[in-house]
Amino acid sequence: MTSLKSIRREWLLLAIIVAIALAVGARAPVFLTWRNGLDIANDSAILAILVMGQMLVLLTRGIDLSVASNLALTGMVCALIGKAWPGASVPVLLVIALGVGALLGAVNGWLITRFELPPIVVTLGTLSAYRGAIFVASKGAWVSDQDIHEVIKGLPREVWLGLPALVWFAIAVLALTAVFLKLRREGREIYALGGNPHAAAYVGISANKRLMMVYTLSGMLAGLAGLLWVGRYSIAYTELAAGYELTVVAACVIGGVSIGGGVGSVLGAALGVLFIGVVNGALPVIQVSPFWQQAIAGAVILISVTVNARAERRAGRQILEHKAMTSTTAQGAAA
Repeated sequence: MTSLKSIRREWLLLAIIVAIALAVGARAPVFLTWRNGLDIANDSAILAILVMGQMLVLLTRGIDLSVASNLALTGMVCALIGKAWPGASVPVLLVIALGVGALLGAVNGWLITRFELPPIVVTLGTLSAYRGAIFVASKGAWVSDQDIHEVIKGLPREVWLGLPALVWFAIAVLALTAVFLKLRREGREIYALGGNPHAAAYVGISANKRLMMVYTLSGMLAGLAGLLWVGRYSIAYTELAAGYELTVVAACVIGGVSIGGGVGSVLGAALGVLFIGVVNGALPVIQVSPFWQQAIAGAVILISVTVNARAERRAGRQILEHKAMTSTTAQGAAA
């Protein structure tokens, strides 16, 4: 019989998600319907896009706390441009969203690499700075439903091949991230940089280039999420998605992405997103107060971090034990 220790984390997390879904479904069968599954996927799509960018940053031992502010600022820029330019098309708005988001992410990367500042300090600063920029750009006003460009509102509400457009966007981002990390040299270097920065530098990997890359990509995906968020909810304002960066980090950690860098997978992060989506969908069904949702999310984060830390310590002890055994064997052979 296979022990739990030998089961891959992703399969264990998937089993937990299935168990939660079945337990809630036993109480409310509607929870297990295809329609509800699509709703959960649709609700989780934007989170999945943000999580892919955050995962890239976490793999390098960094963190991007400005993703929600980037999302809000890019969303506001797109909303204002759409309001002033009725003839704007989907490709143009997508390019604007990706470009603005990438620029904001690149600012983080430049500050971190140029001045050798801790990522948490830089992104905490830009979190506030980008919120302030939204207020300046909008003059404190909201852009409400009647002022949001019809193209922006229509994009996330389209259905392609039976699935919502948001889900297709998330699938595309997940697939591209997986290909990037698995098949591209840059992706492998990101893992190497997070796993052992000194060894990465020794073999010629440029830490500054990779850090600029991951923060720019994180910002670009946040920009895409901003356009989709504004389109879906038909509103843009200063406090849009405030605090959502914590949910993004939570999904990564729950999915097994190590805050210590070098460890994590697209599948695991996607399951972390699914876990949060299922829990958020289940709590109202079982009549749990929304005020408990953040407390539950916080508890899950603490548990996940603890599990990750213990797993890494066990791995470290195994390596040391293996080295000790090798050394002992060598000494015995020499004798």
